[in-house]
Amino acid sequence: MGVIVRYADPLGDEARTLIAALDAELAGHYDDENNFPVSPEELADKTTDFFLAETFGGEKIGTIALRRVKDYAEIKRMFVLPEHRGKGIAHALLKAAHESAMQHGYEIVRLETGSYQSAAIALYESAGYQRRSAFGDYPPESEQNIYFEYALPAEEATGS
Repeated sequence: MGVIVRYADPLGDEARTLIAALDAELAGHYDDENNFPVSPEELADKTTDFFLAETFGGEKIGTIALRRVKDYAEIKRMFVLPEHRGKGIAHALLKAAHESAMQHGYEIVRLETGSYQSAAIALYESAGYQRRSAFGDYPPESEQNIYFEYALPAEEATGS
């Protein structure tokens, strides 16, 4: 399936709809202390790049955000509508986030995902992410949370 990934406004209606769908899906799996939703308003912060994936027909089908932290970038709000999963869209979203991180001069990308999201775990591992300990404000010991890190190719990082 052909897909276009582009910067978008997380406050737009289509972005809000996809973010709400992700929130609903995750709330069905995780308790409050192990679920870390991020609102569209928080994603509109100047330190976050937000992307939408859309079909060539214009249907918005996925999201990803890249939050720029002091010494690493963090993937947030990775989501693809269930009926579009398994078609390479998540890889396209990850690629956009990695390119954004490199453009901002980051060498490391981190993320947290839930232990019940086996497809997401497989995606991150197939993309070269390595499991790591908790980081930031995440709980250090949780059976529901898995933490990953990816080293971006150093020769491609451009600095900022």
